[in-house]
Amino acid sequence: MAERSTAAVDVADTSGEEPLTAKAGKATDDGAKAEKVSGREQDAASTDEELAEAIEPQPPELHSGHKLARRYRLEECLTRLDGFSSWRAVDEKLRRAVGVHILPADHPRGRPVLSAARSSALLGDPRFVQVLDAVEENDLVYVVHEWLPDATELTTVLANGPLEPHDAYQLVSQVSQAMAAAHREGLSHLRITPGSVLRTESGQYRIRGLAVMAALRGITCESPQRTDTEAIGALLYAALTQRWPYENDAHGLTGLPKGVGLIAPDQVRAGVHRGLSELAMRALSNDGATASRQEPPCTTPEELAKAVAAMPRIRPPETAFSTPPPYQRTGYQQGSYRQPSARSAHAGVTQPVAAPPPPLQSRTGRALKWSVSALLIAALGLGSWQLADTLLKRESDQEDPGNSQTSSGAAKKPTGKPIKIVDAGEYYPDGQPQHANQAKDTHDGDPSTFWGSRSYRDGPDLNPAYKKGVGLVYDLGSQQQISSASIGLHFLGKHTTLSLYAAHSLSPSEPLSSMRQLGTGESSGSVVKVKLKKPAKTRFVVVWITAMPYAPSDGYTDPGYRQGVTEVSFTS
Repeated sequence: MAERSTAAVDVADTSGEEPLTAKAGKATDDGAKAEKVSGREQDAASTDEELAEAIEPQPPELHSGHKLARRYRLEECLTRLDGFSSWRAVDEKLRRAVGVHILPADHPRGRPVLSAARSSALLGDPRFVQVLDAVEENDLVYVVHEWLPDATELTTVLANGPLEPHDAYQLVSQVSQAMAAAHREGLSHLRITPGSVLRTESGQYRIRGLAVMAALRGITCESPQRTDTEAIGALLYAALTQRWPYENDAHGLTGLPKGVGLIAPDQVRAGVHRGLSELAMRALSNDGATASRQEPPCTTPEELAKAVAAMPRIRPPETAFSTPPPYQRTGYQQGSYRQPSARSAHAGVTQPVAAPPPPLQSRTGRALKWSVSALLIAALGLGSWQLADTLLKRESDQEDPGNSQTSSGAAKKPTGKPIKIVDAGEYYPDGQPQHANQAKDTHDGDPSTFWGSRSYRDGPDLNPAYKKGVGLVYDLGSQQQISSASIGLHFLGKHTTLSLYAAHSLSPSEPLSSMRQLGTGESSGSVVKVKLKKPAKTRFVVVWITAMPYAPSDGYTDPGYRQGVTEVSFTS
């Protein structure tokens, strides 16, 4: 069973103060009272009549084993709050774990939750935990989302201590860039906490609950960009100090001393990176003050992302190697082999030395020596004859190329057998993915599904100053000998150019310069065939596209130079 910290569920977290600028005094679209998102005061002025009117419908009576849409089997209830429940479930169709939020269809927040989930699903950014399904049926509203068994909540990570400067830099960089992309599409989070940020085993950060978490809790806000920016600043503050930047304890972290106010991270804990400390203060609501009182505050995720990019890059710590134990010389190397010990030498005891065996001087011994000599001479003669015969055959093969089919050549001859693709992902070394969740559609056996790139103004050859290329990376499961590849294309026209590279992993950010190029192909049709000059062995293969044809708008993507990959296959 996966840890709860890996589930994409955090709506039950009621601890801690929220960003100061978010206000929710107005009602939601359906008239339900919205939750106040103030960090310094709680609205305690509700009368008994208001409390009675605010009673939410009770969550539906569900149990483990219940199935939704004859597909999603509920396994474990994680949350029951405000009339909804959250579950860990199993998608029996795809045989994978998922998370599910469930509400009654007549819940006042049902419609906003459906709208938020569908808007979040359209974003398709891999830096967010993806919404897989959002349905209303059988008097229920439920939202299905990814379950990440290899990820850990930032709450759990911070429980073990503050982050290293490089890890904190990666955290604020990835989260601010992701939220900047979301706000460009009109989506906000309003509930970014250490419990809503996950760190995968590869060191990537994923944000869960985009738009959905606020809709489930009825949170609204007049300045969503400032609210999310301040929340990112609180994450960075906690990552640097292992303290929550408000007076109340929250998320397993101790708050600041009461009456002191907001102080810079490098004044809370020694050894904090000064640049990151100032960045956290610029993101937090601090009446315009910063750690240095020289830089302006960051009020949007876009401004915060630009401020992070303007910082000198923080390198990861060097790997520490333990000093090997001193080399122990053996007794033979020390010249004491078969020598008496100091104690025995002191006692005057000598070790007996075995006498060598007598030479073969008898008649039988001499006969044996002559026999052995004769066998050696015969063996040498036979070996010389076999060597000469082999050299003669090789010369004859070179004179007649039609018969030169050696066993080693037969082993390297391409077999033409298809190679099974185990897994696939999008390759984006510049940190700007296209549609990473569509990578698996390129080896599902269905030509109607495909991975598509974004549209670009320059083409067919991409402008290296803006975008060097787009690509996909494939895992063949083990080292395989590749002789050719076939890449199906969705858009026709002049022209598509791509190259194959032997990669070292399925990582989307491995530098292309560290890979070995296998081959290149170009086509204006529906397929690019790449035949390697010499078969090569590798497990991971990158398909790197550097030129794409012009395609009109299809209703989802703007017109421009773009390409889609339908089916990819490799042969040995």
